[in-house]
Amino acid sequence: SVPRCYLNKQLATVRVLKGDPAELSCTVSKDNVTGTWFKDGLKLTSMDGVVFEKKGLVHKLIINKADDIHAGKYRFEGGDVKTEASIFVEDPPQVDKVLLKNLTSVPTVVKAGEGVKLRIPFEGRGPIRAAWLKDRMELGDDTRVRVDKTDTCTTLSISSCDRRDCGDYKVRLKNDSGVLEINLKLMVIDKPQPPAGPIKIVERSASNITIQWKPPKDDGGKPVQRYLVERQQVGKKDWETLGETPRSCTSFTTSKVEEEMSYYFRVRAVNAEGASDALESEEVKAAGKASPGAPDPPEIISTSKDTITISWKAPCKSGASQIMGYMVQKRKKGTVTWLPVTNVPVKDKKLKVPGLKKGVQYEFRVAAVNAAGTGQPSDPSEPTFARDPNKSPGQVQGLKVSSSDSTSVTLTWNKPEVQDGNDVKGYEVEMRPCNSLTWTKCFTLPAESTSCRVQGLQAREKLFLRVRALSDGGPGEPSELQACAAAAAPVVSPRLLIDDTVKSFLVIKAGNPIRVKIPFEGSPEPVVTWLKDGLPLPSQAVVSTEDGSTQLLLRAAEFSDSGTYTVQLGDELGKRETFSFQVQIADIPQPPGAIRLEENVPNTVTVTWDPSASEQWDKNLYYTVLKRESQKGLWHVLGDLIYNNKFTFTRVVPGRDYYFRVVAKNDLGTSDPSDTVQPWRVWKKKAEFRVRAQKYRGVNQNQPPRFLVPLRSHVVVTGSECHMSCAVGGHPPPRITWYKDSRDLSRDPNYFCTNDFGVCSLVVLGVTKQDEGEYMVEASNEVGRAYSKAFLAIKGNC
Repeated sequence: SVPRCYLNKQLATVRVLKGDPAELSCTVSKDNVTGTWFKDGLKLTSMDGVVFEKKGLVHKLIINKADDIHAGKYRFEGGDVKTEASIFVEDPPQVDKVLLKNLTSVPTVVKAGEGVKLRIPFEGRGPIRAAWLKDRMELGDDTRVRVDKTDTCTTLSISSCDRRDCGDYKVRLKNDSGVLEINLKLMVIDKPQPPAGPIKIVERSASNITIQWKPPKDDGGKPVQRYLVERQQVGKKDWETLGETPRSCTSFTTSKVEEEMSYYFRVRAVNAEGASDALESEEVKAAGKASPGAPDPPEIISTSKDTITISWKAPCKSGASQIMGYMVQKRKKGTVTWLPVTNVPVKDKKLKVPGLKKGVQYEFRVAAVNAAGTGQPSDPSEPTFARDPNKSPGQVQGLKVSSSDSTSVTLTWNKPEVQDGNDVKGYEVEMRPCNSLTWTKCFTLPAESTSCRVQGLQAREKLFLRVRALSDGGPGEPSELQACAAAAAPVVSPRLLIDDTVKSFLVIKAGNPIRVKIPFEGSPEPVVTWLKDGLPLPSQAVVSTEDGSTQLLLRAAEFSDSGTYTVQLGDELGKRETFSFQVQIADIPQPPGAIRLEENVPNTVTVTWDPSASEQWDKNLYYTVLKRESQKGLWHVLGDLIYNNKFTFTRVVPGRDYYFRVVAKNDLGTSDPSDTVQPWRVWKKKAEFRVRAQKYRGVNQNQPPRFLVPLRSHVVVTGSECHMSCAVGGHPPPRITWYKDSRDLSRDPNYFCTNDFGVCSLVVLGVTKQDEGEYMVEASNEVGRAYSKAFLAIKGNC
């Protein structure tokens, strides 16, 4: 018998990128075998780019440059040998390497207010789905941002950029052969934000004022170069430029001040794009030359149950005269109001403050007094308790949670070891949420026994709790629970919380994500199950359940994802609740066919068109017809929600050229347009016309009164002068009347009023407490009236 030929190595399936070489080879047991190659059942004799090769026992089919025509099933036959395999030609999305390097190596820079267009052409086997993402969120069309895609490119357009558009962008191109992701960076440069405030007054004297600020939170994408500092004197409208500082310096000292004069300051940050808006200060008053400086904060010498003794040092600057004494003030910690300790200056630099409340923390400050008056006060002292210098009790023992329900937690503990005979007077119970560092008291009054019930809690609310003992020597160190305490959760049957945000039918564009989030409740936590068409979800679906809600996510919807989705809740008792919704995967429609125009009725045009290919699968598809009256004019909608392929336009004006456009629409978007090529025109006869000149009418220049600069509130010292001013416009020139608390001041000799070409002033000579109140200026002419109000506040000399 003749020996049979057999295979030593058979063909193996090959996957190759388009344009790369590919090879199929097999090895037989005899050298004299003449083989034959087949593709998709047909014998291969010759084929572009394909070479047949035999070397000894090895038979090869070599493809120099793989293309779509080379994909298929190949078979080799020789003698008694037969083997087959497939070649798959992969053609994933690709972008030109030079363009890709230019886009990814350096960021795209654009100025605020300008538009930007990022266009990325691509190649690969269609259809290719393109998506633009920023901060992991897919971008869609809105009033500023537009994403366009054709078969060969995708474009991101932003009409007017601002700083929020800065960041990292990603372009994702996907087809059946693979995914290509391109990372881009967009930088928008703008003027900086205003410097961070508030403006602080670092130093204030009769000849110098030093201000300080913080750099802006956003420099606009370019480093701050310098800061501009301006000043305005209170009562005047003009701002004066004082100077500028480099970007490393955020303070400024000016010597252009007058004694006892008040000013406003403002600061602007400047970068290469320009100056920011201004950060403006509160009213700042220069000190008097004779006033003493501020002493250092007072020090605490001793305490008792109702007395605290303090001492202080003389200020470095005593002013123009000798220091006569010190004014001392106190306040409770946490309040803002300072109260005088004595009504007359204290000559000594030490004071015993009696009449204090036991167990309350106090702060003190002092101000030096000389012949010119009271100087600036010192900073506050350290807060101190009014209490006997006895030792406080120790920590409570054995703190624990004895019971809890859905709205309360009960604590128990043991008394601390009493030190030095200090009896425990009660217990202070405090709590804080797990996400906060602030402790608050659970009860207004201390607990008297060694147990308490903390009520009014939310179910499952987690808290830290602590207890401290109180005695005449003050509070002891707190004893804190080692772990969070929580109110027990009530038993709640599983229930889906379906509202208007959860739809029962969803239409999703192919390539877009499917994201459905459904809230629920149940205690203990129910078991959540998701199904598609009654079966487990496909592998690409991601389900996440936390904090009383469950979410279904498919990152890129495909047509196979259409179907019925069901979410099911279940608990240990066998109770079940379900909700189902439909998902339909769709895409934007194909454009309509060719447009035809007919004049069936005089001065009308009937527009007909071939239907969009998408009508076969989209029941919600409709058409919109638009027209314009010049080759480059704007398109205007003629008809919308058209469900057939015909529309008649009746308002045709003879002699005008008309262009028509039809687009197909569905719930996901608008197709590419189908336009007419030639203009449509209805001819008309020329008619004579005459031009009649209009008779000239004079211009009415009358204007009602308006305040160009309104009144501003003032705070002045008793005995000084107050200047209130404003600026008024209008024609004829308005008549000005001043009022105080609705009383006309025109005939009052205590007030002096002026009106210089619309700049109106009211001077109050020798201000007293009776001058305090609301002031109003009224401007009136024959066209109308206008009002402006301000408040004058009076403060004493000390």
